[in-house]
Parts: sequence; C-alpha cells; structure tokens
Amino acid sequence: MTEPPAATEPTAATEPTAVSAPSTVSAPAAVPPSTARVDAHHHVWDLAVRDQPWTAGLAPLRRSFGLADLRPAARRANVSATVLVQTITVPEETPEMLALAAAEPLIAGVVGWTALDSPAIADTLAELRGLTGGGALVGIRHQVQEEPDPRWLCRPEVRRGLAAVGAADLAYDLLLTAGQLPAAVETVRALPEVRFVLDHAGNPPADDQAAAAAWRRDVLQLARSENVTVKLSGLVTRGYPGPVPPDLLRSWAQTLLDGFGPGRMMFGSDWPVCTLTSTYDEVVAAADDAVAGLSPAERESVFAGTATRFYRLAR
Repeated sequence: MTEPPAATEPTAATEPTAVSAPSTVSAPAAVPPSTARVDAHHHVWDLAVRDQPWTAGLAPLRRSFGLADLRPAARRANVSATVLVQTITVPEETPEMLALAAAEPLIAGVVGWTALDSPAIADTLAELRGLTGGGALVGIRHQVQEEPDPRWLCRPEVRRGLAAVGAADLAYDLLLTAGQLPAAVETVRALPEVRFVLDHAGNPPADDQAAAAAWRRDVLQLARSENVTVKLSGLVTRGYPGPVPPDLLRSWAQTLLDGFGPGRMMFGSDWPVCTLTSTYDEVVAAADDAVAGLSPAERESVFAGTATRFYRLAR
C-alpha cells in the first residue's frame, strides 16, 4: 500500500462509491484473454476485526474493504492473480491473510509482517509457513517509512532479520520514504542473497524539484543491484488530495524503466488506497499509458511475468 504524502501508510480493498475522484486517464479497453495480469500489491481489511490507525484523516478509507469489493474491478482488468500485502505491524494480521489466501483462488501470494529485529524470526517464519495457507507466504514487509531513524535498515539486528527472510526463501518488500533510499542502497548491497522489491517506486516527491532529483539519483543507484525489483504502484496518490498529472506519472515510470527495465518492474494497484484519487480501472489505464512504448513481451513482464518470477507464484 502506498501512502499519500500526508498520511502514515495507505492501501487496501474496493472502490468506494464515496470517492468521486478526478479522472486523469480513460478507463482501459477490454483486455484480451492472452494478456492476463497479476496485481502484485493490494490490501484488504475489516474494521470490525481491528482498526487501521494509519487511515486517520483519510475518510474514504475509514471502512472495511474485502475481496468481494475488489473482484469486479479485477475481472474487468483481466487480473487473474494478486499479491495481498500487510497493512499494520501486528502479528495477528498475517495468519488471517494466509487463511484468506487458502480460501480465495484469486490470491496467489501474501506479503506478511513479523518483527525483523526479533532473535526468533527464523522460527516465526517457519511457524507462519505451517499455518493454513502458509504455502502462500511469499514475502515480508515492515513499515520502515514510519521509523524515525533514516538508517533503520542498517541496524545489525535488522540486517540479521533480513538475512533470515532470504534464508527462508522469501522476498522482502521495501516500504520507504524517498529520504530512506540511501540506507536501502547500502542494505541491498550488503545482502546480495536476499530478494528485495521497492514498493511504490520509493514514494517520489510530487512537488519538490530538489527532492525529486535526489529520488531519481537514489532510485537509479538502487537499481544497480540486481537483487532488487520495483513496483509500479502507489503513484496515483502521490499528489493527494489532488491527482498526479499524467506526464509526471510517465516521467516516474520512465525513471524506473531506465534503471530496472521491464524485467524487474511489476504492476500493483495499491487498492484500495488508490481510490483516494483514482478508480481501479483508472490505475490500470495509467499503468498501461506509462509503459505504452514497450513491446508486447516487455508489457507482459510488467503486468504478469516479473511478479510471477519474483514472488515465485503458482498461477
């Protein structure tokens, strides 16, 4: 889930009718069956089970979002598989997501949470794998963007936890602010055996030219490490409460393509956080527009192949 600039951490389920977002891109045309997509980043939550404190101040997200909300939009976009990503740092959420994956064929993978700095992380990962739906666990994520220490990823105990994630043959999702990218660059270089993916392109600044230049420099540095992939996700809300101009979205996507190439880029909707400014259809259309210059094979990689390979999804 991405987070709009003013929020702590957004992302998850349907397209609420309460959101009447300005449209910046037309809805996608019907997708041929041969171009089935993977949505590599979405969320669900039930406020009757637990609160999502990061949604405070984001009224359209102060409701429950479930797969029943997402399914019609996913079907329209020919999404045949998804990766469900954690939203809050509590141990109860990941087992719930794994159980949901066991019951829902649409969910091909789960990115959960566990404390990276715990000495028992290896045992915890093994326990998660043994739960109902545990085979769907494909990665771990922590809200690094909420850590006040910009070098949190460089702490020895965190690096040990990341190494344990890699040793368990799981990926790690990097959820960062743009200012934390230098620490990420150091970390991925120190742990070449771990598969990393940068969520939401590292949250590029939408209205600060100097910060945007620093983001571009640091993202391209990160891309030099072959063990890192990037998600084309979470960008439509970077200008929240307003829309992001299509030209800026294309510019961000081009930076990612310059660094990672289509073979290390994957599409993610960041639903339902995306509904703060855009419908699911509009997010898909924006992604289509951003990679319109690619060949059919390259587009297949962005919309399905990269996620399938990186997360080792069974489709």
